[in-house]
Amino acid sequence: MERKAIRVVVNDKSYDLIVSPWRTLLELIREDLKLTGTKEGCGQGECGSCTVIMGGKTVNSCLVLAVEADGQEIVTIEGVADEGELHPVQQTFVEHAGMQCGFCTPGMIMSAKALLDRNSNPSEAEIREGIAGNFCRCTGYTKIIESIGAAAKATKGGE
Repeated sequence: MERKAIRVVVNDKSYDLIVSPWRTLLELIREDLKLTGTKEGCGQGECGSCTVIMGGKTVNSCLVLAVEADGQEIVTIEGVADEGELHPVQQTFVEHAGMQCGFCTPGMIMSAKALLDRNSNPSEAEIREGIAGNFCRCTGYTKIIESIGAAAKATKGGE
């Protein structure tokens, strides 16, 4: 099959790439752009470790073909911090021990950021729903939920 030229904006930087039609967005991010913060867990869209924000919505980058990302704006975990300052979700994950092994953390933070972008003051139930597509084997989710709640309070939603 013929390779295709695409243009994506990842973390506010534009890229013109030639990709195979079967290449995933996850492979493009990790292998072509060398942004290795996005993790591959299951490769089947079940664990959420590869979650990124594309066009303002969370997606499992292992299920999105790179050609489907043509013309899209994508944010990865590397694009969440602002000029070296951690995003409130990142900061509260550190402060409230929202991670253990850290493998699911990038995807969890991306889902939490997307949630807070659309709902700056979520209830615990809304937080649980917002991260429902992300699987963690280590934490039992209590500290993750506390971290996201603290991030909401640290931003305008908690005022």
